[in-house]
Amino acid sequence: MFSAFYSKYKPYYKDNLRLALPIVVSQLGHTLVHLADSVIVGHFAGTIQLAAVSLVNSLFMLILVLGMGIAYGLTPLIAQENGRKNHGECGRLLSNSLIINIAASIVLYLFVHFGTLLAIDHIGQSPEVVAYAKPYLGYLAVSIIPLMIFQTFKQFTEGLGFTKQAMFISIWGNLINIILGVIFVKGMFGIAPMGVKGVGLSTLIDRILMALVMTIYVFRSANFKVYLRSFKISFIDKVRCLKIFKIGAPVALQYSFEISAFSGAAILIGTIGAIEQAAHQVAINLASVTYMLASGIASAATIKTGNNFGKNNFLDLRLSAIASYHVIIAFMSLTALVFIFGNTLLPNIYTNDNAVIQIAAQLLIIAGFFQLFDGTQVVGLGVLRGIGDVNVPTLITFVAYWVIGIPLGYLLGIRLGMGVNGIWYGLTIGLLAASFMLFFRFQNKTRLLVSQS
Repeated sequence: MFSAFYSKYKPYYKDNLRLALPIVVSQLGHTLVHLADSVIVGHFAGTIQLAAVSLVNSLFMLILVLGMGIAYGLTPLIAQENGRKNHGECGRLLSNSLIINIAASIVLYLFVHFGTLLAIDHIGQSPEVVAYAKPYLGYLAVSIIPLMIFQTFKQFTEGLGFTKQAMFISIWGNLINIILGVIFVKGMFGIAPMGVKGVGLSTLIDRILMALVMTIYVFRSANFKVYLRSFKISFIDKVRCLKIFKIGAPVALQYSFEISAFSGAAILIGTIGAIEQAAHQVAINLASVTYMLASGIASAATIKTGNNFGKNNFLDLRLSAIASYHVIIAFMSLTALVFIFGNTLLPNIYTNDNAVIQIAAQLLIIAGFFQLFDGTQVVGLGVLRGIGDVNVPTLITFVAYWVIGIPLGYLLGIRLGMGVNGIWYGLTIGLLAASFMLFFRFQNKTRLLVSQS
């Protein structure tokens, strides 16, 4: 029985993993930037500055995923048009996406500069933590502009099935970020120690270099010449912009509802204390790594789904999507075991503060339990995105995180006195709700497509 089951899905496992693995590494790069910042600051600058990293990352991740979500609107459209062999349309979509993403990045920068940097003084955080957080947030705000340019060309190439190049650029970018981060934070080669501000500067330099290299690669590679014949930076079309935005804006909201829930949790935890906030940063950083790995598998599912949708091959679409669910369940089961059995060891990567390690170890056990739900909900979103179904999933994510997760976390953690653990219990139940609702949505939509064909 198992042999027949495996044989049925084996070709889809291989295709999905071949496409997904480079995306996973590339997606992981975004999280590793913040992970490296946390590790460097935790070891070289102390607990208060690590709490500042937690606060900034919680606020900036919302900005980051809004930008990335808008950029993701290009990928399913490119995959669908490439499935139809419509190369010229791919180039025209890239032109419009680049203009949209540059404009969006400027708006997001202005929002941080004139909004978040002013509001950060008034959200009940420790004044000492806020003082360290501001310059770090300022550098990250500027970095969103080159990051969005990188994302534009990354989503274009991935939509066409070229996934390895962005992976290699992300790997080299992270190495540069780590090296520069240590130099700036610690103060080496005649540079004065910059503390947490140093990892902000290293991240900005890293993202500028990544944007330049990715842009040069796309325009010089022979793989894309047939697509770029119709590319013009001055070409902007209302219909195409609307197509991109109709997918990108809901995707941005989907990501922002989940990430903002964890950001809201960080702010709630910050009202409890700096040690609890630093512990939350350690645990959420590790959970973010596995989330971005899952997000890479989900992105591959979006591309395969979009391709099959463009070819009207709905049976393959459904089987490939189910194979993606199998892969994510196996992977997240493994990471759950790592978190549960390594809960006291993993926090030592970030800090030597025993108080922080003790709280973080408890949170990692909770993180181990929500791994399956986190992975399956992001794959569900990826598959539905591939067929252009984004509005109802957006509503599902809002209900799961902001109607169920955060209110329940506030009730358990603050009102009932369960502290940081209670807030994380609420988030776990929110992820569970999202996972089940999105799975039922996927089942209904794909079965309908198959029956209609």
